[in-house]
Amino acid sequence: MIGYVMIGTNDLPRAKGFYDALLAEIGAKQIMDFGRSVAYGVSMDKPALGVGTPFDGKPATVGNGVMVALVVDSKEKVDRLYKKALALGGTDEGPPGPRFDNFYAAYFRDLDGNKLNAFFMG
Repeated sequence: MIGYVMIGTNDLPRAKGFYDALLAEIGAKQIMDFGRSVAYGVSMDKPALGVGTPFDGKPATVGNGVMVALVVDSKEKVDRLYKKALALGGTDEGPPGPRFDNFYAAYFRDLDGNKLNAFFMG
């Protein structure tokens, strides 16, 4: 049902460096570049993550209660994505581990403070 999710940044070159390296860990890359925003994905027919400067020209801010969840196919990828995010300057919001039956997840924030989650179900 979700086609893409867009999150804001106040420094697109810095955000692109973060997401280029982070999402490469799970096989995703830039699939579209609009100049003031980019889209990441594994293919054009799968959901994407957009990162860009706000269209209205105002500063990007973090949405309280907003989180983007990235599904991966193993606990090891959850661990790798979390470690990569922190190595790139992201901040911890909850280390990798089981959260409830069959749900293994890690939580972190990007360089602009946007909250993300990497999870594996199984």
